[in-house]
Amino acid sequence: MDYQSLFEQITRAANPAALGGGHVVGHTPAPTTTDPTRFGFAVADLTAQVCGTGDWQVPFPIQSLSKLFTLAMVLASDGDNIWSRVGKEPSGSPFNSLTQLERDRGIPRNPFVNAGALVLTDRLISLTGHACEALRTFLRKESGNPALNFDMRIARSEQRHGHRISALAHLLADYGRLDNPVDTVLRHYFWQCSLTMSCHDLALAAGFLARHGLRADHSRLLTCSEAKGINAVMLMGGTYDAAGDFAHRVGLPAKGGVGGGIVAVIPGRGTLAAWGPALDRHGNSIAAVTALDTFTTHTGWSIF
Repeated sequence: MDYQSLFEQITRAANPAALGGGHVVGHTPAPTTTDPTRFGFAVADLTAQVCGTGDWQVPFPIQSLSKLFTLAMVLASDGDNIWSRVGKEPSGSPFNSLTQLERDRGIPRNPFVNAGALVLTDRLISLTGHACEALRTFLRKESGNPALNFDMRIARSEQRHGHRISALAHLLADYGRLDNPVDTVLRHYFWQCSLTMSCHDLALAAGFLARHGLRADHSRLLTCSEAKGINAVMLMGGTYDAAGDFAHRVGLPAKGGVGGGIVAVIPGRGTLAAWGPALDRHGNSIAAVTALDTFTTHTGWSIF
């Protein structure tokens, strides 16, 4: 495929200056990752060949993209046991909803809302002893980037200002859904979110979902069924309460984060990563959604 011509079309369509609007999350002290004019896009095939355009090699905080990899690691170590602690349904509510968690008596609607991610982090702590370190090690290996690291400033900023996340963690603990102390779970959660990766890194790191559970070194991380399940839950909940609109526009399972990144999976073909810091009201990147929409429209590569 002539990616150069396609990248030119994507860049024109997803130009942040032309799209306008949106807001940038102000928790990160790094101006390069909050500049609303930034945009990057990368595509990786099944053999880990990757190419991209724009700011595709600029690291940014992955934020909720970490949930995707945490879920995979928990499934790989603990099998389907996690599904007794967290649901698989679309949320239909904001990703940080306290009322939904209380209405569901402490069972998060899916692994990608914040309450679900806290349950995943809690379980990964129990399984590994050090959740954020285990995640960093995993992502370094899958992305091939040994320099991938946490941003201490972001982690500490979120620890100071993450009052709603803290409230969700305490509510989960009140329902007996956490095995580890709340403060421990929160610390690991915030550090996981502070990992910085580029579109290049993310497209490679998520490749196991396109390869039906096989890692970059061809060892098996997940069964085909588990990989299928993650992709299905991503399609229904990876872009929160905008999942229906995203599926209609893009037609791929995907996970977004308030750092402006979105990772999408084309099973049996490869992975996509797009980044633009300006977010819509659902917490998804405006430029990244537009870029992914343009890609699937011009290639026809979707699951539908």
